[in-house]
Amino acid sequence: MWRGRRRAFSTLSSVSKWDAVVVGGGHNGLTAAAYLARSGLSVAVLERRHVIGGAAVTEELVPGFRFSRCSYLQSLLRPSIIKYEKQLQTFCNFMDSLLDSPTPEIRHDVESLTDRLKDKLQKSVFWSHRLQQALSLGQKDIVDFMELLVSPASKVLNNWFEGDVLKATLATDAVIGSTASVHTPGSGYVLLHHVMGETGGDRGGMGSVSLAISNAAREAGAHIITNAEVAQLMVDDKGAVNGVMLADGTQVQSSVVLSNATPYRTFMELLPQNALPEDFLCAIKNLDYSSKGPTKINIAVDNCPSPARANTLVIVPRPSPVRMEEIDLACRDAWNGLPSKQPLIEMTIPSVLDTTISPPGKHVINLFVQYTPYKLLEGSWEDPTLREAFAQRCFSLIDEYASGFSSSIIEYDMLTPPDLEKEFGLTGGNIFHGAMGLDSLFLMRPVKGWSDYRTPLQGLYLCGSGTHPGGGVMGAPGRNAAHVVLQDMKKLTAS
Repeated sequence: MWRGRRRAFSTLSSVSKWDAVVVGGGHNGLTAAAYLARSGLSVAVLERRHVIGGAAVTEELVPGFRFSRCSYLQSLLRPSIIKYEKQLQTFCNFMDSLLDSPTPEIRHDVESLTDRLKDKLQKSVFWSHRLQQALSLGQKDIVDFMELLVSPASKVLNNWFEGDVLKATLATDAVIGSTASVHTPGSGYVLLHHVMGETGGDRGGMGSVSLAISNAAREAGAHIITNAEVAQLMVDDKGAVNGVMLADGTQVQSSVVLSNATPYRTFMELLPQNALPEDFLCAIKNLDYSSKGPTKINIAVDNCPSPARANTLVIVPRPSPVRMEEIDLACRDAWNGLPSKQPLIEMTIPSVLDTTISPPGKHVINLFVQYTPYKLLEGSWEDPTLREAFAQRCFSLIDEYASGFSSSIIEYDMLTPPDLEKEFGLTGGNIFHGAMGLDSLFLMRPVKGWSDYRTPLQGLYLCGSGTHPGGGVMGAPGRNAAHVVLQDMKKLTAS
């Protein structure tokens, strides 16, 4: 195993050059830093905000109330539907090895005949293992799996269940954070993607996940710096990355840079366009970042809404019996540039289980609201009157299920898609760093030909949710990217 120099520093000025620099202290960036530091590298993580965690962060927005401000769940599927969940778990087991390894991408930097043969052998082994796994599933499960991947979520759920309320509840897993309707082909895959997490609950909100990863990185020797906004990636005369420049002009030297930012921000905003091939730039420009999906509302209340139970998700598309058709209608409003007239709301009350995040007798409530377009047909999300009207629409709908909810609100924080872009760097407000359609997964994520975390610039890697296997709080992109970096470093050291 390649071993570098393991060092820890108190300030950036403590060292002239780092073995690796990670742009962005989200959970994937922290994961990559932990693996790189454990391998003996000197690693600096540069986070623009005052707190680490990216979208998986806990913030005290109201005194005494700690919110999972953006990401709020590690797994979205309720555990009550045993037969259905068992089949999804079978498919998850099949997908595990895909999540935990880089894609078998065609290498762009392989020159010698020996290296080309070795690369082909590695890819042959990869596909051979996948074939063996597929054969072990059997024909019926493989056909069911393919049907899940390409079908609309509505078809999948109609085949499994009869009750409209149950189907509508489960259908939320297929549209979380996306612009898709439940009738959109391929939305069935998102049902699967949202049940791939394996971590259990913990106290302190989503920020506790990022904190645990950052502690592991620090213990391994990584240096994590907040309030350090990267303004530009530096490129030398040979077309290789040689560090980053911060917004205050500070230059941080490194021949390896991992970007946890979205692909668009990395390539279109942090690099001069002449640094990249034109065909690659064209592919990046055409990535789907459209967001007609989520608005997150974090609420402090002075009593627990009734009825409410531990781990309860309250689905509120409209007061009539809930059906998947109501979800589709809500989506169509957003396609037309309108906030959904009858929005889909998932309400969680984490303080029912975690008493550390709110004062005694009071509660923290998360509302994940769909659908809200990034650009409105009329008006702007910067208009406080429009923002307040939409928030009150959501609160009024909840009042029909939990009387007195609106009157219990102490204070709230609302993040529309433009707010998510501005606050967390999520291009277009897309919480997955880009669409999760079948044309944007595996060997085509972020773009065809560059799915293995490497980029056209020597020394520059992607490690965020815009890479395989995609969005969600799973850490797989960061882990996989770190292994690719170590593999390349080992090769350079041996040559």
